Amino acid sequence: MEHLPSKKYIIITAGRGPVECARAVTLVAKELLKAVPTLELVDHEPHNQFDGCYMSMTFVSTGPIPPSVIEEWQGTVLWRSTGNTYRPNHRRSNWFVGIDFFDEVEIPSINDADIVYETCRSGGKGGQNVNKVETSVRATHVPTGLSVKCSDERSQSQNKALARKRLMLKLQETHKQKLADSQKRQWTRHDSLQRGNPVKKFSGPL
Repeated sequence: MEHLPSKKYIIITAGRGPVECARAVTLVAKELLKAVPTLELVDHEPHNQFDGCYMSMTFVSTGPIPPSVIEEWQGTVLWRSTGNTYRPNHRRSNWFVGIDFFDEVEIPSINDADIVYETCRSGGKGGQNVNKVETSVRATHVPTGLSVKCSDERSQSQNKALARKRLMLKLQETHKQKLADSQKRQWTRHDSLQRGNPVKKFSGPL
């Protein structure tokens, strides 16, 4: 059975837009919460000058989100201002924000039952004991396929313990890389907000 992510995150971003876009992020977030009341705010980037304005807001779902909601909301959202308290004489009235849904990046469950150990002979220098006795140990994390081989020590038990430690470190590094890749994708979307062809339109004072 396919594993479903336990959480889904939603980021609303103003891109690198002006304060009006930052205000639109707040207003659009309120509309999204009407559609998905189970969302919780987990991160935000406030505007550096104006209260109640955010360059981005990130929510996490505390319950399942219907695919139809994701399809309906993901993309660019237009807020057409009927009043602008920030720049009252500004001619522009269309302000765009971006909404993206993404899955939680989870570290694989590290359970000793998921690790398979194999022994083999250690090659190289070290005398007859090293060459004839299976002291080298390969540890494989079955769910991910990641594996390490350790032959540093003469004792099989020592190599097994060392292999487990190195495997754990490798799993953690893989997890960190996934997080970094996820954050990079999010900020790429943050910088490349597409203005036009909005999936939703709202109007009201900023």
